[in-house]
Amino acid sequence: MPRRLIDFNYNTDGYDGDGAEDGKSQDSSETLPYIDESPTMSPQLCVPQGPDGEAGSPSPLEGDIEKGLEMKKLVLSGFLASEEIYINQLEALLLPMRPLKAAATTSQPVLTMQQIETIFYKIQDIFEIHKEFYDTLLPSIQHWDEKVTVGHLFQKLASQLGVYKAFVDNYKNALETAEKCSQANNQFQKISETVRVKGPKDSKDCTTTSSMEALLYKPIDRVTRSTLVLHDLLKHTSKDHPDFPLLQDALRISQNFLSSINEEIDPRRTAVTTPKGETRQLVKDGFLVEVSESSRKLRHVFLFTDLLLCAKMKKTAVGRHQQYECKWYIPLADLTFQTLDDSDSCPSIQALPEHEIEEMKIKISVLKNEIQKEKKAPKGQSRVERLRKKMNEQESWLLLHSPTIPFRILNKHGKSYLFLLSSDYERSEWKESIQKLQKKDLQSCVLSSVELQVLTSSCFKLRTVHNIPVTSNKDDEETPGLYGFLHVIVHSATGFKESTNLYCTLEVDSFGYFVSKAKTRVFRDTAVPQWNEEFEIELEGSQYLRILCYETCYDKSMLNKDNNEIVDKIMGKGQVQLDPQTVQSKNWHMDVIEMNGIKVEFSMKFTSRDLSLKRTPSKKQSGVFGVKINVVTKRERSKVPYIVRQCIEEVEKRGIDEVGIYRISGVATDIQALKLAFDTNTKDILMMLSDMDINAIAGTLKLYFRELPEPLLTDRLYPAFMEGIALSDPAAKENCMMHLLRSLPDPNLMTFLTLLEHLKRVAEKEPINKMSLHNLATVFGPTLLRPSESESAKGQHITCASDIWSHDVMAQVQVLLYYLQHPPISFAQLKQNTLYFSTDV
Repeated sequence: MPRRLIDFNYNTDGYDGDGAEDGKSQDSSETLPYIDESPTMSPQLCVPQGPDGEAGSPSPLEGDIEKGLEMKKLVLSGFLASEEIYINQLEALLLPMRPLKAAATTSQPVLTMQQIETIFYKIQDIFEIHKEFYDTLLPSIQHWDEKVTVGHLFQKLASQLGVYKAFVDNYKNALETAEKCSQANNQFQKISETVRVKGPKDSKDCTTTSSMEALLYKPIDRVTRSTLVLHDLLKHTSKDHPDFPLLQDALRISQNFLSSINEEIDPRRTAVTTPKGETRQLVKDGFLVEVSESSRKLRHVFLFTDLLLCAKMKKTAVGRHQQYECKWYIPLADLTFQTLDDSDSCPSIQALPEHEIEEMKIKISVLKNEIQKEKKAPKGQSRVERLRKKMNEQESWLLLHSPTIPFRILNKHGKSYLFLLSSDYERSEWKESIQKLQKKDLQSCVLSSVELQVLTSSCFKLRTVHNIPVTSNKDDEETPGLYGFLHVIVHSATGFKESTNLYCTLEVDSFGYFVSKAKTRVFRDTAVPQWNEEFEIELEGSQYLRILCYETCYDKSMLNKDNNEIVDKIMGKGQVQLDPQTVQSKNWHMDVIEMNGIKVEFSMKFTSRDLSLKRTPSKKQSGVFGVKINVVTKRERSKVPYIVRQCIEEVEKRGIDEVGIYRISGVATDIQALKLAFDTNTKDILMMLSDMDINAIAGTLKLYFRELPEPLLTDRLYPAFMEGIALSDPAAKENCMMHLLRSLPDPNLMTFLTLLEHLKRVAEKEPINKMSLHNLATVFGPTLLRPSESESAKGQHITCASDIWSHDVMAQVQVLLYYLQHPPISFAQLKQNTLYFSTDV
């Protein structure tokens, strides 16, 4: 069969995305990347040239076979490179063993023969197994074609895992012996701390230094690595290929071995529930996170007419009636709210890095999609139950770790208790409910142990909130909420008795709790604020919109001592249900929320995610928004579009310390004004940028990338990016991901590298701006990779509204995160076809 090679390095200077936008040539047959015969470990991606210099096109079936071959060779090349490093590490361990053995027979031994045998147990055998495997696999890759088989090599490797079992059983003993010998013998300590490891044949840096302890762990790590590679190989091997059953067998052996040596970890999770009183009346109850002994605990808090009780669910035997255990209670007559001046005595609030919260949201969303798919599958019910259980654990974790707004209370003895809430609305509700009850003539009380027991046990029957607010506790019939973008215009507010400085915040619910999503500007010294500001809010299964109206506090003595403390006074608050029938019309829906005599007027409309993310080319080619990037750079005679350079410069000048930069929505009207200015090349654009709110500038940059007619990382390469990021073996992934960057048209590559370095600089200020690399990847990943309409329709990349965090979107985030976490990548380096391999084996 003649080889057809595909060009990932097509002529990028005058690249026209129309011809290659969906990865097809003019005769509509798919063109798929293939790897040439080059014996190097870094397979070259190239393309067949027709008589007119255009790419040739194999048939779809032939293309699929070639694509599988190419990916298989890519995986094997990366694995072979890491195998060479692994063999060098084993050899490095063996080098000191020989002189140590020789010295053991002399009058001045460094170690006894038994100690040597214990520390280096089975290393020689493992080395010989992998040396033979490497020597046999190398020629197969060097003479790669569709007839080459490797399954028998991996099957043989898996069949020798008994040697690894012996090594693993002795591993702890080996480490302890090495540690004792190091402490007892200085000579051996020096040997074990500086073991010299030879570099790969092609590397300039010949040797590296490692510790014996680190090298002894390598064999354990290697089995996991081999198992990942087997997964990747099977993914790209057709079921009728002779390799398929052999690789399957090797994977089965490897997985059985791994499960036999890995200790099963049982994640423990505490569930909680609710109650009401008998003689006392239960006014309010709910789940809150308490900071107790410097750790977060999920509590069920009950507000009775005369006291506040904090409880947790007791662990009971199967079949036994569930019960609460009282952690503490405070009579309302003795309860006060802790002021900021007292806050120094409060326990410190430990917040997780935001990227961990975002990662958990992604995991939960992926599980939701899996559950939906399994429901439709035959016999999928048992798997649905397992997935629901897992999702419940993950959502419970999220509820526990996401709240950061402190709610502090004191008893009469000055002992303070700290709760963390996710929403200021919620905190205000608890505070108002308690203060309302305190207006009555309350008597302090002390409950006897029997009274307390009766009250606590009654909580279970009287509770109004029965389950923690997670999706897995909802009925299937319940509305899943809205996924997409809610556009809200906050118009004005009336009903204030005197002039003051006023602003509003907007909260929506997602993943079982409310989060603040937008904030209007402060309207100063007025009783009739007219904001007329528009916001675009991302919805993730949301059912409610809340609006809170604040009076700004300018008293310097009251400024927040705590990052999450909100000291401004809530003048009013209210919420509206997001009815899909009402908001999903194309027209704006006007509404009013009444709160404490105040009326806030607002309008809203909803756009589903697939519609809002639709890429529509601009009819005017004279502007920059919706115009191909190569057209803009050619017109400007620049390497990176002017709009990208100017927005980045302004953000780095005065927005790099802004909390939530790129995450917080800018005012939509400001963004549209900037869009028009860039599109018409207004002369005073620099003046506008310097005067504009920094979130609007960040929003303009995001909008520019979102409105590109083709994603920055191109439609053509999208499937390859998805496959590359899915590779389990780090060396193969590195190989593939660098090839893909090299394959981008020059304007796209230069712009991407410029943005990449900018986002890294933003993340360096994470302690101040709270934007980690993970957060930035979440914001920009889908914007830079999401395929244009024709491509996504063809591949069905976003299939339904709840796919907001579908597998594809998660992978888009992971692609950008991979490059953000990668050491600096230079344009020149990429163009020199530098070999990229991970040396972390």
